[in-house]
Amino acid sequence: MDKTLTYLQNLLKPKDVIVIATSTGPDSMFLLHLLLQLKDQYKLKIIVAHVNHNVRKESLEEEEFIRRFTKEHELILEYLKITAYSNDNFHNEARKKRYEFFYEVVHKYQAKYLMTAHHGDDLMETILMRLTRGSSLNGYVGIKKQTIKEDFQIIRPLLYMTKDEIKSYMDNNDLKYYLDASNNSSKYTRNRYRKEVLPFLKKENKDVHLKYLEFSEELEQANNYIEKIVLKKVKAIYKDNIIDISKLKNTEDFILKKILGVIFKKLYQEDLDKINKKHVQKIIEMIKSSKASLKINLPGNIIAVKEYNNLKFLNTKEERRQEYKYILKQEVTLPNGNIIKQVLKSDKTDNYHIYLNSQEIKLPIIVRSRQSQDKMAVKNLNGTKKIQDILVNAKVPKSQRDSLPIVVDSQNNILWIPSVKKSKFDKAKTKNYDIILKYQLKEGKNNE
Repeated sequence: MDKTLTYLQNLLKPKDVIVIATSTGPDSMFLLHLLLQLKDQYKLKIIVAHVNHNVRKESLEEEEFIRRFTKEHELILEYLKITAYSNDNFHNEARKKRYEFFYEVVHKYQAKYLMTAHHGDDLMETILMRLTRGSSLNGYVGIKKQTIKEDFQIIRPLLYMTKDEIKSYMDNNDLKYYLDASNNSSKYTRNRYRKEVLPFLKKENKDVHLKYLEFSEELEQANNYIEKIVLKKVKAIYKDNIIDISKLKNTEDFILKKILGVIFKKLYQEDLDKINKKHVQKIIEMIKSSKASLKINLPGNIIAVKEYNNLKFLNTKEERRQEYKYILKQEVTLPNGNIIKQVLKSDKTDNYHIYLNSQEIKLPIIVRSRQSQDKMAVKNLNGTKKIQDILVNAKVPKSQRDSLPIVVDSQNNILWIPSVKKSKFDKAKTKNYDIILKYQLKEGKNNE
């Protein structure tokens, strides 16, 4: 108890607003009594958040008890009764509803802390279960003493204590609480660890829960350090759903997995559970493959496409070919946001500019999407080449080939593939020309 009390005394500041998740069990009632001892000293505003899960006959009695308790101690009570559950996983749904309610209460009172009564035994059980079934580095941390949210923190000050210590304190001080009989049922995995594994560990070391807490905190520190490295790496190699594979050379698989974890979280958000270790491994294999072009299907209509040094995550709808045809007067904005426009002057001779003589072509100039049999008489080359071959030789990613504009005259002579190649119709700066066209990428991209 001393460690818990010291932790709270170092944490709390005068006039802090605290929401306490209170079930009326020995753990949450102990936490509530402990904070009541500090209430006047720190002038705390305490809100008791109680959830009636509506599955046990004792629930109504517990509700009446907590109502009397909060009234007697001049505390604010926020109460939720769950009237229905929708799926087969009762514990997951109950937890989700419970925490949604807690967060609502926190925001209602602009509380600094949400405190829960997870204790040392809970931490040990969680770590052991995750080690047994498998998890991530962050998952093996178990239960964190402090979780920082956007505008509040979740604090679990009882991780220094065991269940027996808490219950003994409550019994020795004749403090009332309620027991949930389901906590003794061996049909629940956690209860089997509680009844069969923890007693053995405590027999080996009575303070084993503190060793697990040390393990958890050190693992958390390591994980936080790794996450900083990973987030910095993600920022450097990932933009607009595209991974720059060239920047991942010699990156260890462990870090690759972490990078992909961050990227998948961005892509899938609430549906992250659709992604498993096999999907991550397939992406790593794509990244390491010597093949220039690869594609795999991922859950949720997302595809991963490797094109040379780029690996893109696209919605299958985005892969559909978009055909277009525009007559160029002064300016044309393409479906991808890029622009082809006529300019009065330029000193550039790159593939983003072309100089034409109107006497050598048939106006008007047309900007259209690529067609399957397109050929162009490439500047400084004899004969014609298929556009497909030109794009492949220029290493234009396959997913971009159909969206690249083709500039032609009214007789369908291909004049220019903007950003890639110019035709024999392009005039040198020293020759006669009266049309200058410029290909301008949409804002945020560099075309110089």
